[in-house]
Amino acid sequence: MKREDVETLLAEYDFEDFRWIAPEDIAIRQWVRFMCVESCPGYGKKAVCPPNVPAIEECERFFSEYNAAILIRFEMNAHHRDDDPEVFKDIDQRLLKLEERLFYEGHQKAIVFPATICYRCDDCPGRRDLCRHKESARPTPEALGVDLFETVKKVGYPLKIVKDMEETMNRYALLMVD
Repeated sequence: MKREDVETLLAEYDFEDFRWIAPEDIAIRQWVRFMCVESCPGYGKKAVCPPNVPAIEECERFFSEYNAAILIRFEMNAHHRDDDPEVFKDIDQRLLKLEERLFYEGHQKAIVFPATICYRCDDCPGRRDLCRHKESARPTPEALGVDLFETVKKVGYPLKIVKDMEETMNRYALLMVD
């Protein structure tokens, strides 16, 4: 499957704002994981959040096994954050359908990492082995140590910390393809 074919599928699933990136341009940093541990309210509570994800070194090896990646940008009002999962349900479902379609079209290694923490269960067991949605629950890029600030800057996308909940913010999903 050629790049143009992948781009046709992206458009079919209504993902128009994306950039191809080389996997080596994905910045994996220990400080990102440390921020999850020290400042994220989801730490230890979600099956797809640290400490339930591979070590940073394993994440680096994982990303190095790919030939291409796609950074998908979502622009939205800042008040649609992780505490408002309805905003992301449609996006996540389309991302998962795209991943599945890519798999059946010959990209067996296709996997997507969504733009928000998992929202599927209000009472998440907090362990991957007990997850009730293993087939669709995915860690965010940040949970895998991806420094989105550095990564998106490399491809010219904007990313800033918003202070006013009425500001527009950018969120990013990462689709790995082979």
